[in-house]
Amino acid sequence: MFDLNLQQMVLILGAGLFTAVAAISDLRTRRIPNKLTVPVFALGLIYQVSFSGWSGLGEGLLGFAVGFGTLFVLWMIGGGGGGDVKLMGALGAWMGFQNTLYVLVLSTVFVVLGTMLTMVFSVIKKGFRRTKNKYLATGKQKKGKKFVKETQKQKEGRRIMAFAVPVAVATWLVMIWKVPEVGKPNIQQPVQQQEQTK
Repeated sequence: MFDLNLQQMVLILGAGLFTAVAAISDLRTRRIPNKLTVPVFALGLIYQVSFSGWSGLGEGLLGFAVGFGTLFVLWMIGGGGGGDVKLMGALGAWMGFQNTLYVLVLSTVFVVLGTMLTMVFSVIKKGFRRTKNKYLATGKQKKGKKFVKETQKQKEGRRIMAFAVPVAVATWLVMIWKVPEVGKPNIQQPVQQQEQTK
């Protein structure tokens, strides 16, 4: 059914397997280990150089920069985990600049929709106050009690979803959409040029 070249097959295997393993790890342990992300990042750059030479290396590094950089800023302001940053960086090395942007946008849409659905179902099942206390805790204490900083475990308990899952789904959708273009020459002549050569 699909006429895939070697470059397309390697991309599907590499990025698809990586995001699946990362999603399972994030769901089970709420962690994406360095022993997964660092080698996959290196393999992504090797993939880019092997099939596209120096321009491929540039594309992989740009993909890394947009994936890692965007999530790094969010992590710095407290909006994600370090594993999520490394996940997007490693994935960006495989997907390149433009496809990494697509994955970021699509996964953000999935996160927003998933969060909204989770909150609505939680309010219906547990009520507004219990939902607020579970997911919107600020670390503040009631009057008269000493302020206690929120622990990492408490922060993880408030986490609504494992970020690697929407990233995996977004990656697979982007690959279904964009993989047929990977590794194929971009030969497009304007209609006027074609008519002039006749």
